Amino acid sequence: MTRKAALGITLPRLGQGTWYLGDSPDRRKDEIRALRTGIDMGMTVIDTAEMYGKGRSENLVGEALKGRRDQVYLISKVLPSNADREGIARSCESSLARLQTDVLDMYMLHWMGDHPLEETVEGMQRLVEQGKIRSWGVSNLDVDEMERLFAVPAGDTCAANQILYNLSRRGVEFDLLPWCRERSVRVVAYSPLEQGRILSNRTLELVAERHDATPAQIALAWLLHQPGIMAIPKSGSLSHVRANAASADIRLSEDDIVMLENTYPAPTRKKPLEVL
Repeated sequence: MTRKAALGITLPRLGQGTWYLGDSPDRRKDEIRALRTGIDMGMTVIDTAEMYGKGRSENLVGEALKGRRDQVYLISKVLPSNADREGIARSCESSLARLQTDVLDMYMLHWMGDHPLEETVEGMQRLVEQGKIRSWGVSNLDVDEMERLFAVPAGDTCAANQILYNLSRRGVEFDLLPWCRERSVRVVAYSPLEQGRILSNRTLELVAERHDATPAQIALAWLLHQPGIMAIPKSGSLSHVRANAASADIRLSEDDIVMLENTYPAPTRKKPLEVL
């Protein structure tokens, strides 16, 4: 369930996403309990962003991590509109306050924006030097954008790229995944269940029956079968957290893989990076 990260840190391959968490006051206690349960079950990477609920997700995560911060690898993201030299520092300070911590394990540029990459990288490097973040990465950047990033001074210290990747969104396998692997850029897959839209697929159902599992667990197991991928499914309920954790123990057979990949074939040409 774990892999050696580019930074020399062993991390679980299955973490917890928090998109839309914190939006409903009625669900707050359940969502906090779910996150804490996920930590107990080994899913100790938690991903959030200043954009999620305009800070509400970070507030909820901060509450969930009270007394447990040292057990978690914590990721947050800065909006591209805030990713200039000064703005990135202000955004980071605000995220740290909402998360009730003095350091982020990783801080990511949420997507490519209009500010020069030189300024973004300079801002990230300064935060590392100040001890506000331990590493930095990006999200939703395709190969051409990653090459532009790596051409910037210190751009090659980017440690991760968080992208949309699941059984039904395999375009990144053609060029982006190999590019990242060759450069030891960790790939974090968001929306690994396609927000539930692929779960009624008959092939997924058949493979799930073989393993006494759910289609969601099979979709996650397939993703975890891919070399070096970390997945961050949403973790808003105890039942989902427990089911997600169990998917890490499923071992798909060669026949399972063939069935799934015949239904969702690999790309044969370059495709634009898909985002949600």
